[in-house]
Amino acid sequence: MHQSSMNNNNTPVKDFFASPALSLSLAGVFRNNAAAVVDVEEGDEVSKGGCQREQAAISGENSGPAGRSDEDKESNESQEENREVGNNRKRKKYHRHTAEQIREMEALFKESPHPDEKQRQQLSNQLGLSARQVKFWFQNRRTQIKAVQERHENSLRKSEIEKLQEENRTMREKIRKGCCPNCSYTTLSNATTITTEEEQHCIENARLKAEIKRLRQILGSIPNGNTAPGSSCSTGADENKSSLDSYSGFLGLEKSRILEIVNVALEELTKMATAQDPLWVWSVETGREILNYDEYVQEFSPDMSRNGCVRNIEASRETGIVFFDMPRLVQAFMDVHQWKELFPCLISKAVIVDIISKGLGESKDGTIQLMFAEIQMLTPLVPTREIYFVRYCKKLCPTRWAILDISIDKLEENIDASLMKCRKWPSGCIIEDQDTGHCKVIWVEHMECQKTVVPTLYHPVVTNGLAFGARHWMATLSLQCERSVFFMATNVPTRDWVSTLAGRKSILKLGQRMTSCFCQNIGASGHHKWTKVSTKGGEEIRFTSRKNINDPGEPLGLIICSVLSTWLPVPATSLFNFLRDGSRRIEWDIMLTPSPTQTMVNLAKGQDRGNSVTIYTTTSSERTNLWVLQDCSTNSYESMVVLSPVEIDGTQSVMNGCDSSRLAILPSGFSILPDGLETRPLVITSRPQERTMEGGSLLTVAFQILADASPVARPTTDSVETINTLVSCVLQNIKKALQCEDG
Repeated sequence: MHQSSMNNNNTPVKDFFASPALSLSLAGVFRNNAAAVVDVEEGDEVSKGGCQREQAAISGENSGPAGRSDEDKESNESQEENREVGNNRKRKKYHRHTAEQIREMEALFKESPHPDEKQRQQLSNQLGLSARQVKFWFQNRRTQIKAVQERHENSLRKSEIEKLQEENRTMREKIRKGCCPNCSYTTLSNATTITTEEEQHCIENARLKAEIKRLRQILGSIPNGNTAPGSSCSTGADENKSSLDSYSGFLGLEKSRILEIVNVALEELTKMATAQDPLWVWSVETGREILNYDEYVQEFSPDMSRNGCVRNIEASRETGIVFFDMPRLVQAFMDVHQWKELFPCLISKAVIVDIISKGLGESKDGTIQLMFAEIQMLTPLVPTREIYFVRYCKKLCPTRWAILDISIDKLEENIDASLMKCRKWPSGCIIEDQDTGHCKVIWVEHMECQKTVVPTLYHPVVTNGLAFGARHWMATLSLQCERSVFFMATNVPTRDWVSTLAGRKSILKLGQRMTSCFCQNIGASGHHKWTKVSTKGGEEIRFTSRKNINDPGEPLGLIICSVLSTWLPVPATSLFNFLRDGSRRIEWDIMLTPSPTQTMVNLAKGQDRGNSVTIYTTTSSERTNLWVLQDCSTNSYESMVVLSPVEIDGTQSVMNGCDSSRLAILPSGFSILPDGLETRPLVITSRPQERTMEGGSLLTVAFQILADASPVARPTTDSVETINTLVSCVLQNIKKALQCEDG
């Protein structure tokens, strides 16, 4: 199962490396290498021993017996012409293009990599070159970029194959140690169809072979164990690190130039974080700070040349106190896995593409790293935002640190900004130590985004900057830091069912994993391919499927996820309290028999009583083999109720302090956020019961089911209809219980 394996921090993010955005960005990144293709023969421009050999050795996605790319056709034509010319000449004369000629051809190449005959003739007249020289220069340029791209992708594919092999070795070791050392309980799910260690290995090896075969088909014929040289990118923090003294990797820039840019950006971030009126104006109506853009332009004189009419500028700032010590917080921002864990509802993908500078030892001071992230909302309706950016960690003084983010297209003028739909202007946070185990964090989010189609339902919350703004990031960070504090607490009283601190930590960790899995599977990330289905009630449900082959944290087999997003005329707080109330579950949960639930475990994970992990059981004799695990989270921006049935014996071992990572869970649940419309009092009165507010909630209902225990099964019409009916019925029950039915 590709999707579930991607959720694991130890597995590669395959969708990122295969995404078109990476290949497109390379076309601008390596534009400075044009000078390498300046030695051409007069009358015989394409060298037979140079680019043509490289092109023939690497297959493009359109090459093969059935069809050839335009570059291959032009290469064959040029070879025939070269042979004819070579027969009539004994000595070949060489011509080196001037810098002016290269600059003019580069300018046209940026606009049109495949110029027509008229454009080539016009350029040859302008530069004093023959039309054939111009033609072959463009051919060589395209060939060079294609070769560099494929060398880079070959290196990434090799890394993926090695990580798959390492994953296989790790899984074998885990299977050999499949019993908990504390209680000798086998933590593999009873629902699994894999009954022996040999069968598990056979399926895993088959998956690895299929994956390697697929990668080789994409890349063409590649000898085992070999990869094309020349790639300087890495897929993790410990691979192919650049020199401290110079840097010419992915960005093609000297380190001194990068330091110059990030230092200027850091100065801007510091001013943006500390400045008051007139740069930031407080809005009484919205309760947020608003950037005075005229004042910003006057203060910082930004480059506005690429701000077309199709782009939006989003700027926001938020300040908060978090329960986290400063060194750990700085480390969490610079470690990509910890960063994802801090923001599970916002980050669907994240990877360190390259290390530009390692900084000073373990402190991370001065570390510069090139990163990629995919930012999401918890609904498949809103497109994700893919961003390449440089992260710079700098110690401003003993008690202040800065984490700066700035998009890479600001670093290199030759990179075409149109390739990036979103880019970050100087953004990030200033972290101040409060000497009490707390930190003050000032978060600034400043982005330029290409306008995209957003459904009317989510248009207000996206356009007013709440969905991807500083308040959302800050609220999520505060909640996660609270969870960490409650997880480490030792003065919390234990109950009968959870009698040890180890058991309490195991339950909290299981709830965290369940919520992270839920967030990873209901967004619009490239991990998923959503299919839209309209129901009889008029709702639009989207579903997707994935196969779990070897992840013990989920049931093995075919999993189908169905999601429905809608608006309800109910305040977000009221809707959250209704859905998390175990005593009212029978009003909407059609999976439960009509009997009340009993709370067995209720563990706090935050100051708000809504932040908790709960285990329910039912009094019905029909459901005695299952308990229900529920993880609730709420902050000033978003609330979640995530739940999953859990096997009793496995859950009891987790309560005793055993490792919870191998307990199979399949989370479903709800995401709730305010609709983004500015709320105002309906009436002005001193009577509390009359001071109601306008506004509703955006509710996302998501359910997952194990459609088939076989890893090779495919979704059937019946299984899709079953889960879609389940989601639709749950929504109708919620509307009925809250008296907001349609019509």
